[in-house]
Amino acid sequence: MTSSVPRLVIAAPSSGSGKTTVATGLMAAFAARGLVVSPHKVGPDYIDPGYHALASGRTGRNLDAYLCGPELVAPLFLHGARGADIAVVEGVMGMFDGAAGEGELASTAQVAKLLGAPVVLVVDASSQSRSVAALVHGFASWDPEVRVGGVILNKVASERHEVLLREALESAGVPVFGVLRRAAQVDTPSRHLGLVPVAERRAEAVDSVAAMAEQVAQGCDLEALVGLARGAGALSCAAWDAAEALGAAPPDPHRPEGPRPQTPDGLEVTTRWASQGRGELRDQPPPGPQPSSPVVAVAGGPAFTFSYAEHSELLTAAGAEVVVFDPLRDEQLPNGTAGLVIGGGFPEVYAAELSANEPLRKAVSDLAETGAPVAAECAGLLYLCRELDGQPMCGVLDAEARMTEALTLGYRDAVAVSDSALAVAGTRMRGHEFHRTVVEPGAGDIAAWGVRTPRRRLEGFVQRGVHASYLHTHWASEPGVARRFVERCRTS
Repeated sequence: MTSSVPRLVIAAPSSGSGKTTVATGLMAAFAARGLVVSPHKVGPDYIDPGYHALASGRTGRNLDAYLCGPELVAPLFLHGARGADIAVVEGVMGMFDGAAGEGELASTAQVAKLLGAPVVLVVDASSQSRSVAALVHGFASWDPEVRVGGVILNKVASERHEVLLREALESAGVPVFGVLRRAAQVDTPSRHLGLVPVAERRAEAVDSVAAMAEQVAQGCDLEALVGLARGAGALSCAAWDAAEALGAAPPDPHRPEGPRPQTPDGLEVTTRWASQGRGELRDQPPPGPQPSSPVVAVAGGPAFTFSYAEHSELLTAAGAEVVVFDPLRDEQLPNGTAGLVIGGGFPEVYAAELSANEPLRKAVSDLAETGAPVAAECAGLLYLCRELDGQPMCGVLDAEARMTEALTLGYRDAVAVSDSALAVAGTRMRGHEFHRTVVEPGAGDIAAWGVRTPRRRLEGFVQRGVHASYLHTHWASEPGVARRFVERCRTS
């Protein structure tokens, strides 16, 4: 099977060059012209895809060759790009930066090669003129398999500065697709783990994305960029499918439709009905759950915005009814909750509000006490502790969490060291850590994972049906965890 989706990869020589501004602005500008835009992000980052979803009206999806393996990058891309007129893929860090000590693995360059996609290099030109040609030449020639189609110059100071930059790049034979001046209105606020998520600043984020779209539309040759995207070759693989990944039979199109699940970033995404209007998600929804489907509650709202869309899709394909709730607002778990998924986010920012919601904290504790399956990652781990920065949490785990100045960041190789609601002992998965908190103790009497990078250690907690860990994992790499979790929901 082959598929040709016009596509661009937006890369840069280094972080801070303006990839997010350009990629998000392009998504919104293309969408404003009536194109159906598929947004993607290289790497494990959860925050940028929220802005991508706002810009494009479709689910922001991640392409991570470390978490999922290089072999799944193109299938997952095609899954997200179904029905799209064009796809925009925002890179990560510098174009050739990937997993530490792993060569090109998980780099923007590797993903561009796996997708056969042309690259547009975003260059921060604020402190250079003629030297820009040497910089771009180096990136364009470093790996002959990466096709750098041209550049967009960012933070250009003046018309004279632009002339100097264009003259230099013309001599190097590299097309300039756009020039962006410095513009404070497109800046988005950051804090200890990066940009503030869309779910926490919806109105302001809408204005920021609109400003990005206007700046990109005025400063870039959109027609030329569409033409470059259409030059991408066909991909000779099938789109990833949650039911096929689980080995399930194709869904019955005549089965009565049920309520649609959501994802926890505060935005409706592919597993929920959505209209065709601008700013609303337009992916095709999967079939609804059967009436006997166990309810899996997924934490969402401003405090819990980190989740990969494929997780809800896999849970739905495994037979669950996914229902999102907001631990800041809802005082009870969804009716009939048989299992609970609490992903990542910023509970440390909302510790007082989460603590004040005593009825929900008790409901979570009571559910865990019954042995029902509970999967908690990072923020979810903190929420299950006795305390977070001195504020009472759910008390499911005999542990305390607190903020620190130190950043823990990086990919991890892990193996399940005990049977749990997610995996059998010996299951190997790759994950990612990104936090400025610590949990003491770092592992329970029964640990969740044995982590091999950057050092060998036990990590996380397994007790009754609870699996809690700092490790973010991508279930598309090991779909069986979703099936096992839903089966536990049925039998616990």
